[in-house]
Amino acid sequence: MPKYIIEREIPGAGSLTAQDLHAISQKSCGILNNMGSRVQWLESYVTEDKVYCVYIAPNEEAVRAHAEQGEFPANRISRIKSVIDPTTAEN
Repeated sequence: MPKYIIEREIPGAGSLTAQDLHAISQKSCGILNNMGSRVQWLESYVTEDKVYCVYIAPNEEAVRAHAEQGEFPANRISRIKSVIDPTTAEN
């Protein structure tokens, strides 16, 4: 199934407390449970004013449906075509 990276513009995201992040995560997981196994959240990276989330989903529409149900911004959704890391340079 394809992987997607979602860019969410959230001013002040880097200042969210552990309690804020806990509540947001619970809300997201609740919506995903209601959606069934079609969409899986792998992890997110919080920066000063953005959150980047990695999801596995059948298509962009499913990712967007999750964002809409949770009232989460999804400013940009990009399908991941390849993953590279330092081991890619080996051989």
